[in-house]
Amino acid sequence: MSESPYTGRTPVATVAAGGAAVTLVEGQTFCVSAANGDLHGDQPMGLFVMDTRVLSRWELRLNGHRPETLTVAVTEPFAATFVARGRAGADRADSDLLVLRERHIGQGMRERIRLTNHGLEPASVVVEVICDVDFADLFEVKESRVQPRGLLRCDLEPSTLHFRQSTDRGSKAVIVTLSEPASVEPGVITWRVQLAPGRSWEACAEVAVTLNGSALEPRFPCDGDGRDAVPAIRLAAWRATLPTVDTDHEGLVRTIRRSGEDLGALRIFDPEHPDTPILAAGAPWFMTVFGRDSILTAWMTLIADPTLAEGVLRTLARFQGDDVNPQTEEEPGKILHEMRFGGAGGLALGGGDVYYGSVDATPLFVMLLGELRRWDLDDDVVAELLPNADRALEWIERFGDRDGDGYVEYERLSDEGLANQGWKDSWDAIRFADGRLAGSPIALCEVQGYVYAAYVARAHFAREAEDEAAYERWAAKAAGLRQRFNEDFWLDEHGWCALALDGDKRPVDALASNMGHLLWTGILDADRAAIVADRLLSPELFSGWGIRTLASSMPAHNPVSYHNGSVWPHDNALCAAGLARYGFVEHAHRVIDAQLAVAEAFGGRLPELFAGLAREEIPVPAAYPASCSPQAWASASPLLWLRTMLRLDPWTPHDQVWLHPELPPSVRRLRVSGIVLGERRLSISVDGDAVEVDVTGPSGLEVIRRARPPLTEALRPA
Repeated sequence: MSESPYTGRTPVATVAAGGAAVTLVEGQTFCVSAANGDLHGDQPMGLFVMDTRVLSRWELRLNGHRPETLTVAVTEPFAATFVARGRAGADRADSDLLVLRERHIGQGMRERIRLTNHGLEPASVVVEVICDVDFADLFEVKESRVQPRGLLRCDLEPSTLHFRQSTDRGSKAVIVTLSEPASVEPGVITWRVQLAPGRSWEACAEVAVTLNGSALEPRFPCDGDGRDAVPAIRLAAWRATLPTVDTDHEGLVRTIRRSGEDLGALRIFDPEHPDTPILAAGAPWFMTVFGRDSILTAWMTLIADPTLAEGVLRTLARFQGDDVNPQTEEEPGKILHEMRFGGAGGLALGGGDVYYGSVDATPLFVMLLGELRRWDLDDDVVAELLPNADRALEWIERFGDRDGDGYVEYERLSDEGLANQGWKDSWDAIRFADGRLAGSPIALCEVQGYVYAAYVARAHFAREAEDEAAYERWAAKAAGLRQRFNEDFWLDEHGWCALALDGDKRPVDALASNMGHLLWTGILDADRAAIVADRLLSPELFSGWGIRTLASSMPAHNPVSYHNGSVWPHDNALCAAGLARYGFVEHAHRVIDAQLAVAEAFGGRLPELFAGLAREEIPVPAAYPASCSPQAWASASPLLWLRTMLRLDPWTPHDQVWLHPELPPSVRRLRVSGIVLGERRLSISVDGDAVEVDVTGPSGLEVIRRARPPLTEALRPA
């Protein structure tokens, strides 16, 4: 059996803006090429399998020249057709030679090259593919620091090139097999083709990979048409599960459709658990498991496919911390930050395969389990995962609360780890209002909200089990944390919530977006929630395109920084959900409308982040140069918009669903069909004030025509 891809490695990275680069994704395989399909080894391009670059160069030449690029069609997340023409003769305005490169990736690559002579005369064509392999890890490639490592051999057989490398990290091999006889020499494949007028010629190259003795079967062999390939079957099944959206807002339809396609492409599968999908963080450099990213994306995707959340929880539970290891920051019960695998091993944060330096993934794990239960998680799955939730809560109390003050803090344990360990994890993200960096250990405001919601979720599980003692314990912990939090984090002199408490328990008083997450979790008192709602939509924080990570009034504000003034769609989606939860629907609508305009400007795909320039300064959203595309929680954000607009909150085990749709002014009509609630399917139509609900499946579902109250209220007896 092949090695599980979840035996992963290496650190967080961002993706460089690729300009005209084309990115294809299929599980742990991705390919970054130029617009003409070529892979250039001296640039951050290549075919990557399990974090190893297995093709560093793949360039097509016709009669010694690069073909002239015409267009590229990305037909599936894992497939593209590159269209070009040959160079015209000296006495000709146009070339008669058309070339198509049909590329499919998946545990390797298949490329079909088809030439057609559209001229009236025969054509003699020398077709060359210049290829090379360096087996570099993806971070060496991304950061342009590839160094030769180990002995690299290229063995030749008829119509076959066999690249091999052995190092102290193991052995790797790439076999390029050709469907048509060719002349091969190290790094060059040559066909000499004679084409009569109107005739075509085709050859197929199949790239197969072996990593550390494990041969990976290419998903798209040359002798198949691809329709029965695993990626095609999985993507078709995913599309069939997605709810359908019908609305008068064409941009919303386009954005929801693009979100579904991107999320389908970002799903990855463990060969040992092929029916359990989990979400990778983003393409191309984040095609692996990230705890926080996967959990938040799964939460936002519940309206489309609750089984994704189950896969995320099960996978993260398998790798939950067992030991105390300061180097990797592993601790018993802790949920991982990230995993890397393949050639990137040994470069992980802390030097290990799995890195645990995240302060929020652990409470978010418990939150997601509780929320998934509302969408009808099976009793058997609850019984399976609840012990993991209890281990996570033990981590919160034993390790997360480092000084016993009731708040969860973080402090880097390894010089190789992350200095900041919340979702704003860049080194300069947590600052005072005067611009000073906060000292650790740091207790982030939103993390306390996550812990509060985790306590609430565990209290509900206890009540379901009729364990009143446990219910009282967790409910009391939630209520106590909420009371202390509102006393210690609220800044009367500023009129907003502290970003964090620093190592000396001083409030970190910068005005930042983090407090919007407090509305999402329900920890804020109602009177303070109203103040926070207005702050989030103030000119300081709201750019007109979205809520900035840091207010423009702060000295450290920089609209093109990673976390100090940029705008993140997932952050905005959570803020909008929280605003609606507390009843600030018009505020939520302003955020959603702004983000919808951003999605339209980017062709229906929200970027990971973008610049925080004010809308009145520049009439289009400005891109951030190192933004992932697609990126998981950005792709999932429009799905959370749908839930926020519908004000949809199920509690399926109790045969109840709260529903109180309120649409933003830009959307007059909305129908969402096929929402999965256990064995039921829900369709909701909103047209002005008219709301219709259709339920298929078991009878007895009570539709409560009002918004579910903030999570705080859910602890009170019915």
